[in-house]
Amino acid sequence: MITEVSGLTGEPQRAIDEIRLPRWGRVVAAEGSVPWVVVGPDDVVVAPIREFLTEFVAMGRSPGSVRSYAYDLLRWWRWLLVAGIEWNRATEAEPRDFVLWLRQAVKPRRSSRTTSAELVGTVNPITRKQYLGDGYQPRTVRHSNAVVRAFYEYWIDRGEGPVVNPVPRDPRGGRSNAHHNPLQPFRAEGRIRYNPKVPKRRPRELPEALWRDVFGALRSNRDRALLATAVSNGARAAELLGVRAVDLDWGDQLVRVVRKGSGAEQWLPTSAEAFVWIRLYLADLGEPLAPDSRLWWTLRRRDQGRGLSRQPLNYEALRAVFRRVNGALGTNWTMHDLRHTAALRMSRDENLSLKDVQVILGHAHLSTTADVYVVEDEAQIVRRVGRHLTDRTLPAAAAPVAVGYDAADLDILLGGLR
Repeated sequence: MITEVSGLTGEPQRAIDEIRLPRWGRVVAAEGSVPWVVVGPDDVVVAPIREFLTEFVAMGRSPGSVRSYAYDLLRWWRWLLVAGIEWNRATEAEPRDFVLWLRQAVKPRRSSRTTSAELVGTVNPITRKQYLGDGYQPRTVRHSNAVVRAFYEYWIDRGEGPVVNPVPRDPRGGRSNAHHNPLQPFRAEGRIRYNPKVPKRRPRELPEALWRDVFGALRSNRDRALLATAVSNGARAAELLGVRAVDLDWGDQLVRVVRKGSGAEQWLPTSAEAFVWIRLYLADLGEPLAPDSRLWWTLRRRDQGRGLSRQPLNYEALRAVFRRVNGALGTNWTMHDLRHTAALRMSRDENLSLKDVQVILGHAHLSTTADVYVVEDEAQIVRRVGRHLTDRTLPAAAAPVAVGYDAADLDILLGGLR
């Protein structure tokens, strides 16, 4: 149970700093319509969460989103167990204290940090990117609040949850759309009350020189082909890892991907250099790929019970590629930095419109592309301001005096402003 202390109002308050969530339950893959469920220590499915996830799947959400929601609800369930509150009796105090706990808690880890312990929260001098810390980021807290609120909205609509949603919205001075004009669009209801502010992040770009360093540190033609493809068309890691052999159009130099959010298929133009590296990688495999076969495979054969064979490349193996590169260069680049690099290169090309960039990146809204990627290069801004300051500090040459006038008299008359 949570240790409580008395507040100024006489109401008991939780000692947030003393709370430690138990390792209760887990998220497991399931058969049927719901791909992920939350189970307790006895491997019994948590029914309220499963029913909500069933509705979530019926709304067309992807398995990755279902898994993400399941983990957020598992953490919320652990909090309710520590607080000693039934899920359908939660009040605003529980989400409020939960947010306070998330802001100061240390994320659980399966293994302790080793060489990266001293880098936590610091900024890499080469990439100027901050290393991840041990706490929960503001975006994680906001996502958790949104998931818990959606969970209770579902059960309140069913008439089986609490009377009022325990995760309130900020009313912004009144009830949202109370006097709505039917000729005007509905305004936003307001953000969740306990959402932390998220600082606006600039897109992360690999300058040309640093990109050459990264590319030179790669060990195989497979890695060179994969990264060259990513930096040319800006596809996400999950989208590239799902590419099959039939998704390559060698004549028009196109790669077909399945978009992460919508699930729609899209052909993306890819550089000739990337296709050269793909050809070299396929030659290294030494065996033809079936049309429906995955394109990216592990370089080493492993015995999975049916003899030695290659396995499809997954995200963890791709992260290992970047760990080797970052270890050699002293950097902290990620696969998503290549998407940012491709997007910024395209947005600065005068021959491409912002709509072109939006289509290639797969953004649903043009505003997303504009808000994130239409930015000035910081290095160019610094150089321009530096030239401005240099021009301001240089003494201006005195204008020549016309014949017949005394320069000293003009200085007295104009006060030295000539």
